[in-house]
Amino acid sequence: MLTAAYMVAGVAHLTRPAGFVAITPDWVPAPAMVVALTGVAELAGAAGLLIPPLRRAAGIGLALYALCVWPANVHHALADIPIGGTHLSWWYHGPRLALQPVIIWWALWAAGVTDWPFRKARPARPS
Repeated sequence: MLTAAYMVAGVAHLTRPAGFVAITPDWVPAPAMVVALTGVAELAGAAGLLIPPLRRAAGIGLALYALCVWPANVHHALADIPIGGTHLSWWYHGPRLALQPVIIWWALWAAGVTDWPFRKARPARPS
């Protein structure tokens, strides 16, 4: 599921970049290029999750990616930037911002970097 989500997002970044460019903070240089590169990063990360020797690196990369794009989501919310002429309310922005740590965790969990909170109980050590 995470792989599919990142594939869809990556294709969207590459084929419909205007909304992503619009929410990019002003301090980011060359926003159109950054949006294109983030699309490529999403596609590469999604592909990496499917390839066992690359899975760990892909998960870490996608977690870092999600952390790095968080400022764009914050900017989108605080500046009330319309996408396609539509202003999104805090019913969208609030959950979106709150779920960013979950997306970061999900990438790490899908890659086997963490097993929290699903750790198996460790056997008791003999005394």
